[in-house]
Amino acid sequence: MIRDLRKYARQTMFRLAALGVFLFLVVGIGLIAWFYGPSAAIGGLLCMGVGFIPILLILVFFAVADWIVKRANQE
Repeated sequence: MIRDLRKYARQTMFRLAALGVFLFLVVGIGLIAWFYGPSAAIGGLLCMGVGFIPILLILVFFAVADWIVKRANQE
């Protein structure tokens, strides 16, 4: 039985990141809504969404760069 530890590490890191984002959004927006009301929670959600745009752009850039490097190494 062969174990792919890189795949396991990648899967674990993805799950941790997804849980972190989920907690950040749910707990963050929940606390904003509890303390300041639903209209402030909508504003907080909007600000968090705009804040995630640079992070997503960086992740897309790295994914494309990884794809290019893998294609270049095959040839």
